[in-house]
Amino acid sequence: MPTVVTLGETMALARTTEIGSLRHAASLALGIGGAESNVAVGLQRLGITTSWLGRVGDDPLGERLVRELRGEGLDVRAIVDDGAPTGLMLKERPSAASTAVHYYRRGSAGSRLTTADVPDGWIEGADLLHVTGITPLLSDGAHAAIVAAVERAHAAGVPVSFDVNYRSALASPEVAGPILRGVAERATLVFGGADELALLGADAEGGLLAAGVEQVIVKRGPEGAAVVTRTGVTQSPGFVIDPLDTVGAGDAFVAGYLSAFLEGRDTADALLRANACGAMACLVPGDWEAAPTRRELEQFLRGGGGDPVRR
Repeated sequence: MPTVVTLGETMALARTTEIGSLRHAASLALGIGGAESNVAVGLQRLGITTSWLGRVGDDPLGERLVRELRGEGLDVRAIVDDGAPTGLMLKERPSAASTAVHYYRRGSAGSRLTTADVPDGWIEGADLLHVTGITPLLSDGAHAAIVAAVERAHAAGVPVSFDVNYRSALASPEVAGPILRGVAERATLVFGGADELALLGADAEGGLLAAGVEQVIVKRGPEGAAVVTRTGVTQSPGFVIDPLDTVGAGDAFVAGYLSAFLEGRDTADALLRANACGAMACLVPGDWEAAPTRRELEQFLRGGGGDPVRR
């Protein structure tokens, strides 16, 4: 059974339960969310054994976070930090067609991740390490932890997956670009939207391939996706759906692609699965709740998941 390890910050998530601004919301639904743990849940549901590592506060939100992830079957390596709180994000739907997310993570427990938090053998014993561009921008210590994790994976011959996942609230493009480029060039697979890849520099795709990256996966949302390798480009269309909540769709896409990659599927099959997982994630509110199981994915692809229509 393939195994994946990932590390980063997961936060408590409070979202409005009706359309409208937070300033008028009468109630909030409480949950959790984080790019790395979203991918971990998606992989676990698709049959890939996955381990998540991160810091949480010594508080009820941290306890809830750990319980939720363990409830999904993940191997959870939570470092309880009694000197900082669990981070929080608030999500609203100002209109039926829009979603806005507000982060409260400055000085959070998750931002205090360090190289010493990552145990010996944890990365070396995995089949793949997945990281994102969020964690390196949280703090100097978190940046060092990600760089060290990637270097350890390289030394052990473990493939590295990197999702750019740029958050402008964490750093300006001028600051973030070189940091994220440094991680991306050491990855095996790099995921990102066109704008995120452009952040890495001119001719980002060609430059990454020249640096040793094997696959650059370009996420195009409802328009599908493409994979660029040294031998050419493979493209796949998206699905026509009626989206309810698009937050987390990119993470579901990554989970779908990685699961197929680890199973040895060809690029076209991997893109089909990734696009389907991304579309399914948009059908239910929440960052990871709609991540499909293998059976749900198969039903969707057969046309039983809300009558998706291929473009």
